[in-house]
Amino acid sequence: MKVALKDESLDQEIISRFPVGYYELHPNISLNFQMNRYWNWVGEKQMLDELRAAGTRIKSYDDWAREMFDLSDKALAAGRRLPAAYYAKMAIFFLDPSNPRVKPAFQRFLDNVLGENGVTPDNHHPVPYRQTHLSAYRFTPAKPRGTIIVFGGYDSYILEWLPAALALRDAGLDTVIFDGPGQGAALDAGIPMTPDWHLPVAAILDYFKLTDITLLGFSLGGGLVIRAAAREPRIKRAIAMDICTSLFVAATNGFSASGLSVIADNSGQMPAPLVNAAVAAVRKTDLLTDWVIGQGERVMGVATPADVFQAWREYRTDDVSSLVTQDVLLMAGAKDHYMPLQMLPDQLMTLTAAHSITARVFTEAESAQNHCQIGNTGLALKVIFDWLDETGGRKA
Repeated sequence: MKVALKDESLDQEIISRFPVGYYELHPNISLNFQMNRYWNWVGEKQMLDELRAAGTRIKSYDDWAREMFDLSDKALAAGRRLPAAYYAKMAIFFLDPSNPRVKPAFQRFLDNVLGENGVTPDNHHPVPYRQTHLSAYRFTPAKPRGTIIVFGGYDSYILEWLPAALALRDAGLDTVIFDGPGQGAALDAGIPMTPDWHLPVAAILDYFKLTDITLLGFSLGGGLVIRAAAREPRIKRAIAMDICTSLFVAATNGFSASGLSVIADNSGQMPAPLVNAAVAAVRKTDLLTDWVIGQGERVMGVATPADVFQAWREYRTDDVSSLVTQDVLLMAGAKDHYMPLQMLPDQLMTLTAAHSITARVFTEAESAQNHCQIGNTGLALKVIFDWLDETGGRKA
């Protein structure tokens, strides 16, 4: 389908809103990614300089919280509301939800990220889901050319992704974003994650009375979107940004350094008390493992590390991929430190009934080699726009 020149110009303007570049802000690969990720949504040079300086002072999660709270306070005092919002969200990233600093910092994030992006109460919708609600936002352009629904991944807050959602709206797409079970507002409300992702998606579609939609999931959402498409026929196109064929593989990918890989891999055949004791020993000396397991218990709604490992194994795509009949876009980063690149061919080979499959690997030369293309969100959006034009998801 040929897109008019004026639409190409509009797309380019939208794409140019996002910065290009992935920076060395901290020697730890995970902390460096988080710094780049949050900066990516602001793109302010002063914020980049501040993060680079703060990185030299961060040696622990306590250091991280201290530096980010301080930067948030200073940014807010200077009237830099968007950096203040994302700094506040960064500050609480590794904190226990019961920490008294979490709620006020999150409220600062909400107030400023919504206000700076012009989001009004009319955009927000509490969507009925079982005996509770899911938090959704809808952004509709004057002349919609298609409909897209977006959700995130493991414990993500969809409002962090707000700049990209508004870019989709401005590109002509009626855009709905939501936190599903185990994510953001739903997790805060005590709703654990579910591998039956077609159920929350169906709740969104029912509430907004939508059919013929494109469904986009990012991070773990790249696996959840496949699970939903396999069982929800109102989905006509599915975008996995990035691929996640196995949460267990992704989540345990970094365990080798702490020696937990063997325990995790064999946890299904080992007595649960032995698994839990081994994990407890590592948690005392490894901050990242301690946080990953604690967050895993919270997200999955389980009580022990052995339960976490068992739950993670349910989030896979090989058991449902053959049921997917839609057009599918698979997006992968060449150096994604969360999702091994091997997951791309693994996913390709199991989508045996898809109407069409388009795969795109983003590279270091494009500054888009990282998880969810952080470093060049604009390019990722361009690929999505072009694919939607080709598959009928955005009509001319």
